[in-house]
Formats: sequence, C-alpha cells, structure tokens
Amino acid sequence: MNSLFSLSRLAAVGPFPMGAPPRAGNPGISPNNTGLPGLGTAGQIVGALVSYGLIACVAAIIVSAVVWAISHHNGNGRYSDGGKTGVLVSCGGALLIGGADLLVTFFSGAGAALH
Repeated sequence: MNSLFSLSRLAAVGPFPMGAPPRAGNPGISPNNTGLPGLGTAGQIVGALVSYGLIACVAAIIVSAVVWAISHHNGNGRYSDGGKTGVLVSCGGALLIGGADLLVTFFSGAGAALH
C-alpha cells in the first residue's frame, strides 16, 4: 500500500503534507461607491422597491385581516386560518424588507471579520 495515502500518516499530520493548511493572500479588494457608473441611481431604485414592498405588505395585512374577521364571523374556519396565515406572512415580509439593510450590513461585517 502506498504510504502517501495511509490512514496512520493522515491521522499523524492531517490532510496537508507540511502539517498546516495553505493560506491565501489578501487580494486587497474592498467595496467602494465610485466603482460603477449609476450606483447612486441603483440605490434610489432599491429604496423605491423597499417602499413598494412595504406598501404591499400593509395592503396584504389589511386584506388578510378583513378575510380573517369575516370568515371567523361566518364560521368558516378554512378561510379564517388563511387570513391568519396572511397576516403573519405579511408581517414577516415587512420585517425582512424593513431589516434588509441591517441584515446585509451585519453579514457583510461578519464576512469581513473572517480570517
């Protein structure tokens, strides 16, 4: 059996022959605001999409609450459950849309801290 791939050697030094894994160098790349033309316009478009998304969530909450109330009053449990689900999904969507900037900032910082 070839000693290069023996289990006892692999257990002794690990998968790398010199004992330490190879490290990649820092490529020196960081985000900037001047790299692409139209970046400010793209930010305005995304901001408008956030506004439209939040408006849609408010409308969905209203419609779902109306469906929930009317179906509960009429004794229709199936539509009542659908209304409850719609309210919860709309609230979750508003939470994600409103917190998208915070989530991206957090994970961007967490990714930059990796070494």
